[in-house]
Amino acid sequence: MTDSQQAYAPGTAGPPSSQVADPPSLGGRPRGPARFKLGRIGPYAPTIALIALCALFTLINSTFLTIDNFRNIIDASAILMTVAVGLTFVILIGGIDLSVEGVIAASSVSVALLVANDHNGNNLGLIGVILAILVGTLFGLANGLIITRVKVPSFMATLGTWSVGLGVATVFFGGRVPNIHDQWLRDWELVRWFGFSPIIYIAVGVVIVGYVIQRYTRVGRYAYVIGGNEELAIQSGINVNRYKVLIFMLSGTLVGLSAVMVSARLGIGDARLGANTLFAAVTAVVIGGTLLTGGRGGVLQTVVGVLIVNVINNGMVLAGVDPYLQKAVQGAIIVGAVTVTTWPLRSRLRMIK
Repeated sequence: MTDSQQAYAPGTAGPPSSQVADPPSLGGRPRGPARFKLGRIGPYAPTIALIALCALFTLINSTFLTIDNFRNIIDASAILMTVAVGLTFVILIGGIDLSVEGVIAASSVSVALLVANDHNGNNLGLIGVILAILVGTLFGLANGLIITRVKVPSFMATLGTWSVGLGVATVFFGGRVPNIHDQWLRDWELVRWFGFSPIIYIAVGVVIVGYVIQRYTRVGRYAYVIGGNEELAIQSGINVNRYKVLIFMLSGTLVGLSAVMVSARLGIGDARLGANTLFAAVTAVVIGGTLLTGGRGGVLQTVVGVLIVNVINNGMVLAGVDPYLQKAVQGAIIVGAVTVTTWPLRSRLRMIK
């Protein structure tokens, strides 16, 4: 047995600390104090990135750091925040929900046709809003059952329901966009409470409820267990399929709510209202620090991710970046932010395919 392998009995002195070397570096990765510091910084990397972006855009254009522009960023974040909170739980279990845009399409057209509108004689008010949200819940239920009962991977299952949702919305759409005349629903956007519309307060409520679910309920706690090691969760007696279905239903419900919110904001129901929402929502969740492989992240991290996405969009407009270059710049910043977020965790990540 070599000196480095010698075991010291309890109560005896080990080798002097000056003689104990850090383990050799593997693959160039830092060991000891350097790696420890990176690990400590890692969870705060998205917040640091958000602050750095705000400082950068303020230097480029001082208009960025104004109350009015702050309101613009918050307004732009509300609907995306609602979608992203639901997606957070799906990604925590190691799944993905690609049906977002199709569900938004179906729920948006549904609410527009159920409340007072110029397309038919319906005027269900609050009941119409609840039914439109339930459309999203039903899509989430379908996703969960297809994944758990039929054993179709979440990628393919939700891609299929995305097409179904878009198709249903197109049929209901009937070639003419229904305009919403329900004043109560329109007031979600038109009324101002302390400078913000009710849509903002709904989004804040979603974040609070999402955090409570994550922190204090079995659904939230088991999401981490399932995402971390599904086989271990099954062996521990957790009904994994039940919680997967509940999580996809939660995601579908919040997507349905976001569809009602965007319809109230624009005053119409349109199958195209969900365009580009999926990319932005997944980007926000991942940038915030929730791993695509599951088991790590959370709602509050997603809030930071949503703010990063909208700060980038807002800042580029104020910086006068050419619209044709904005997507490229956004993509580069996103890759950089994700790299910074996951760098301290790279040795523990699963294989990336």
